[in-house]
Amino acid sequence: MSVSVHRISHTVMNGFGGHDRFLTRTNGFDSVFQGIFGFCLINHEPSRTYPMPQHSPIRHSWHFPGTYPRKQQGPTVYMYHGGIDCCWSRAEGKVLETVGVLEPPREQGKYNSGQLFLHKVFGYRGVVLFPWRARLYDRDVSSSSIDSDCRKSEQTGTQGGKEVKGQTQVYYQVLVDSRDCPHIRAQTEGVTFLASHDDGRPLYAIPGLDYIAHNDVLPYTSTDRTPIHHELFDRFFTSDANQASVFAARDTLHAWHEKNHPWLELSDVHRETTENVRVTVTPFYMGMRETENSRVYWWRYCIRLENLSNEDVQLRERHWRIFSLTGTLETVRGRGVVGREPILSKEQPAFQYSSHVSLQAASGHMWGTFRFEHVHGSQFDVRIPPFSLESTKEDKSGPRESW
Repeated sequence: MSVSVHRISHTVMNGFGGHDRFLTRTNGFDSVFQGIFGFCLINHEPSRTYPMPQHSPIRHSWHFPGTYPRKQQGPTVYMYHGGIDCCWSRAEGKVLETVGVLEPPREQGKYNSGQLFLHKVFGYRGVVLFPWRARLYDRDVSSSSIDSDCRKSEQTGTQGGKEVKGQTQVYYQVLVDSRDCPHIRAQTEGVTFLASHDDGRPLYAIPGLDYIAHNDVLPYTSTDRTPIHHELFDRFFTSDANQASVFAARDTLHAWHEKNHPWLELSDVHRETTENVRVTVTPFYMGMRETENSRVYWWRYCIRLENLSNEDVQLRERHWRIFSLTGTLETVRGRGVVGREPILSKEQPAFQYSSHVSLQAASGHMWGTFRFEHVHGSQFDVRIPPFSLESTKEDKSGPRESW
């Protein structure tokens, strides 16, 4: 089975005005574009299928008769880099570029550093830097449904008057391919750090750095010596001279991980679903800065919004409540998030962004709601799961920007 994967330009797709399927033939490959912003997959052998998640830019397989030569096991992944217009009207000189060969996702265990993958939700190419073990507080799962074998490794929280069991799961620090960054609905500079005291910038970011869950990973292999375009890829990884598809971590990656561990560490993830809109929150402690009269503690938090239904909804407003250990309670209201009011549709069901909060106390809590709007105009509130802001790490030297 060979599977063709294509990146589609959002701007170009808007020009098709409602058409949701396009079939073309380029260099001998059938290509279906489902009217989405992301990837499409095609099976060329109708007797086999490759399972895809229900809500993903990597869409369900389409089957066409025909036999194509196959030299490798597993579905082969291809990608257009020029957008749909290149193969729709100007295919001359544009070819499908092989990305790699998909591997079966791992249900048990974890992926190693150097594992190449496609993101199930956002569709980008990436590489695993290293794993994190974090507690997932899923408010959609009752405590009785959690496997009893995991109870010894769980911790109990009583957020918002509802007891939540935190189940340990594996997450990953990853690099995002720079070629895909302009096309994904997630901030590619969302992982930020506090700059040093003598730096004029309050914050700085490492572009193309992300956190993903184990279930986000669609692993693949590639014979390309540099399969991921990112300035840190060659600094962090080296390829095996005998096995081109194997990438080993350099000492540079281990050193960078050790130095920045306190500012990168992922410990808690919070998730809750309201009316088929799922909100996932991941908070991170960034450090403390002293001023003449006080200490200011900083956190960043990453929000993923996912529409689990087939009906389009649009984010209109945010409403935050921020409680500080000093006893202050702050209310923040505003239009959209990070200057946008994203639409979550069946074709583009997810959106992710990051933001920051600072307190003059070592800990606090945040919770709130997002107001969404249906296509017919009615609005509804989606709960943001409450989460703690804890400053458990003290290192006045701060994170290191060098590697």
